[in-house]
Amino acid sequence: MPDGPRHDEDFYAWTQYQAKVLREMRTADNRFDRDNVAEEIEDLGKSYRDAARSQVRRILEHLLKLEYSPASDPRIGWMESIAEARDALNDQLTGSLRADVEAGLGELYRRARRRAELGLSRYGEGKAADALPPSCPYTLDDILRDDWYPEPAAAAT
Repeated sequence: MPDGPRHDEDFYAWTQYQAKVLREMRTADNRFDRDNVAEEIEDLGKSYRDAARSQVRRILEHLLKLEYSPASDPRIGWMESIAEARDALNDQLTGSLRADVEAGLGELYRRARRRAELGLSRYGEGKAADALPPSCPYTLDDILRDDWYPEPAAAAT
């Protein structure tokens, strides 16, 4: 069994580790494009990471809209979007990706908050947009928990 993360247990961590190992390998055969192969493997892992981050931002944006928008019609659509993103995350979230998302939750929230603010303002919900909290009010467990949605905030109605 190779050292480092296992492919079938944590794909993202495996890609990052394998890219590092490839770069450190010595090879006498100059036909092998070691550096570019390593970069491609590393980038494949980063695409998984970026997809996970994107799903978290989508969930955060829609959690904020659910909590702060006074509108009733789009609520089911936001809940469907959250459920879909949670399913996608559950399919790909490994220990290293979870740690990455947790470490970057503040920035992910900032970007999701900006999108929620723009979306609310677009539909004349400036008061709701102004009420969005400056820092993330949700834990990663809240973000990932199936069938959990925040209660509407009294200040936004």
